Amino acid sequence: MSLIRVHNLEKIYDNDGVKTRALTGASFVIEKGEFLSIMGPSGSGKSTLMQVLGLLDRATGGTYELDGKDVTQFSDNELARLRNKKIGFVFQAFNLLPKTTVAENVELPLLYDDKIVESNQERVRAALEAVDMLHRADYLSNQLSGGEKQRVAIARALVNNPEIIFADEPTGNLDSKSGLQVMTILQRLNQAGRTIILVTHETSTAEHARRILSMKDGEIVNDQLVAGRRFADSEAVLK
Repeated sequence: MSLIRVHNLEKIYDNDGVKTRALTGASFVIEKGEFLSIMGPSGSGKSTLMQVLGLLDRATGGTYELDGKDVTQFSDNELARLRNKKIGFVFQAFNLLPKTTVAENVELPLLYDDKIVESNQERVRAALEAVDMLHRADYLSNQLSGGEKQRVAIARALVNNPEIIFADEPTGNLDSKSGLQVMTILQRLNQAGRTIILVTHETSTAEHARRILSMKDGEIVNDQLVAGRRFADSEAVLK
């Protein structure tokens, strides 16, 4: 069974009677363990598609099945529970609390869980180890570089052990070296079995994925496997 299956997905925004079509007839399948890039220029609909797939917004037409369940029929509470259980998010702006430690930032998603357990600290530690940031656990987030902040944001996305990680322009605020470090971590997480869905406007970033969906004016105009996928030596890049 496929992880994600969408058919004729549409999204129309209505602002005071002015309708804007952001998605038109998107149909595709994503298997478990894929690394997929959604690529396109500003206004192409790629962020809208990510928000719908990530259960942050609802489509206005078509079907969306996640693990075989048609989530278009779910209530808001059901969507929230499913999102918290299965999905982690990484955004361009990091969204860390500035005067809070790295460990506390990573722990935040666990505090919204009704079942807070003693193993929370173990989960935080494991998430920080996965992004090579355990040595910064007691630093305040505003003491970190941009690349380090994004690695902490990835750890926060990991702490609930999600099946899918959505990364929206994760290298957009980073220099080339820090951006490569972030993409190397995402590749490593994918190799460990997680499904990664990356949104980007940069070809060089998209090519770290195994597959690229290209968008223009709300439509998917190309769906291709990456022949020469970019890889890097993880140990060398992360030092």
